Amino acid sequence: MNILQVTNKVPFPTKDGGAIACMNLTKGFYELGNEVTVLAMNTLKHHVRADEIPLEIKELATFKLVDVPARINAFEAMLNLIFSRQPYNAIRFIDKHFSRKLQQLLTENQFDIVQLEGLYVLPYIPVIRKCSSATVVYRAHNVEFEIWERAAKLSHGFKKLYLQNLSKRIRRFEEKLLNTYDLFVPITARDGDILDKLGNIKDKQVSQTGIDSSKLIPDLSTIEFPSLFHMGSLEWAPNQEGVVWFIENCWPEIRENYPDLKFYVAGRNAPQWLIDKLNVEGVVFEGEVADAYRFMNSKAIMIVPLFSGSGMRIKIIEGMALGKSIISTSIGAEGINICDGENILIANDVKSFNDAIAKLIEDRDYFDQVGKKATVFIRQNFDNLAITEKLTDFYKQYIT
Repeated sequence: MNILQVTNKVPFPTKDGGAIACMNLTKGFYELGNEVTVLAMNTLKHHVRADEIPLEIKELATFKLVDVPARINAFEAMLNLIFSRQPYNAIRFIDKHFSRKLQQLLTENQFDIVQLEGLYVLPYIPVIRKCSSATVVYRAHNVEFEIWERAAKLSHGFKKLYLQNLSKRIRRFEEKLLNTYDLFVPITARDGDILDKLGNIKDKQVSQTGIDSSKLIPDLSTIEFPSLFHMGSLEWAPNQEGVVWFIENCWPEIRENYPDLKFYVAGRNAPQWLIDKLNVEGVVFEGEVADAYRFMNSKAIMIVPLFSGSGMRIKIIEGMALGKSIISTSIGAEGINICDGENILIANDVKSFNDAIAKLIEDRDYFDQVGKKATVFIRQNFDNLAITEKLTDFYKQYIT
């Protein structure tokens, strides 16, 4: 098959869930013998030079990068709030230059599948219909309105009102675009069910983000036990909120009980206000680490205190593959068919988090057992090539 993936940001470097979800599927498509092209918006926030993409990545697909500013501007956001009913998050990615590049690409090439990576590229479906007979796929990385709906519940004052308004706008935006595609591919069954209830009637195939087990190898030789760590993009609001909540509510008691324990926080693009919040005794801010897997292998207990967001947390999948004992909220573990107490621990309040941490620290055998079961679970259920093959078999039924 000849497959075009369209995305609202360059899926390289693979240091956040969205990029990993795109790139792992690109790799799977390539390994199964498909021809792949990736058309990506090259935004100011996540700008990548073409020569920064290494040769081993360029071998997987033809990468077409189109400069799209997609600026985040407070003044423009306020004008949008007052004079428009469209969600500001979405209209930032509607760009005439990108539309022309997409039209040119579709005119010059014959694709079997055009896979739209996420909600914010769905507005380009009319361009695709005009220029191509390809089967159009909506790959939903999450339920977008739910992210902002949950964020609003955690906010106060004007921010709460703004996020409530934004979530309603995004919901209307999602509803309007439902069924404009041919096939629906949610990353989690839960997300698929929500969008079905919202109105999707197109044929659906749940396709979770897979991982390459040959690259995620557990290594206990350098592990610091006991230790806690959080790994994730620190420019993403749900991660910011979760880490701050954990430090303010859980860490004081943990520190009192285990005065030598360290909590390591790693991730890219942390704002200064968050770095200041992390300036707490026993908390070590690592920033962006050179080798994420080496860092994760060197630490013991992974903390995922998410109370907003949507979709599937790729870092949990990677952590489980590396044999980490993970403590996550129910929201953090959504979309993953985990078994609480066996291959992961679920905690939704201060007491549950602190009890789970104490249990793993005090019982090393249990700590080791949880990590081993996590690795087995991922290898049995999240092999990237197997997941991609199942998806391509689904696509082949609809190619005309």
